[in-house]
Amino acid sequence: MGALNEIFGYLLQTLLSLYLLAMLLRFLLQLVRADFYNPISQFLVRITNPLVLPVRRAVPGVAGLDISSLLLALLLQLAGIAALLLLNNLGLPNIGLLLAWSALGVVGLLVNIYFFALLAMIILSWVAPGSRHPAVFLLYQLTEPVMAPFRRALPPMGGIDFSPILVFILINVIQIALRHMAAGIGLHPALVIGL
Repeated sequence: MGALNEIFGYLLQTLLSLYLLAMLLRFLLQLVRADFYNPISQFLVRITNPLVLPVRRAVPGVAGLDISSLLLALLLQLAGIAALLLLNNLGLPNIGLLLAWSALGVVGLLVNIYFFALLAMIILSWVAPGSRHPAVFLLYQLTEPVMAPFRRALPPMGGIDFSPILVFILINVIQIALRHMAAGIGLHPALVIGL
């Protein structure tokens, strides 16, 4: 029975992780005003619409933020934590603690999305500079709002862009802070998608 629980837990966590990632990407792409007609954007909208559209009727967007997607990401994280706790025969903590754990997980996953998006952009700038692939275009639209302030702050350095280094330092600082906050509220990293 232990092996079945572990397999089921793994499958559940994998499926929830992928759907949570899709939900957060939808939120971020709308936040940065990415190309809605990009095939990848269309795919994300199509797979997340079954949950987003009903919630959007009750929870409208605010100032260009897709609050319904963000709320659903938080609820998916919470459901994943609760399912893993119950699958491992551990009691559920109070709802406030579950919400705090979920919020930390969502923020951690957002930071990880930017980490890997920046890493992909750096690698693609070496391997396929000037590529017109839809994924590369979305990565650029996602990362540029974060990179631009750092580029403006740095003086010109002979055509070399050192701004990703500063962004990676900021990402690492945020990740350290998140890990310490998670430990401070008793969160085990294995329970949360994104930490």
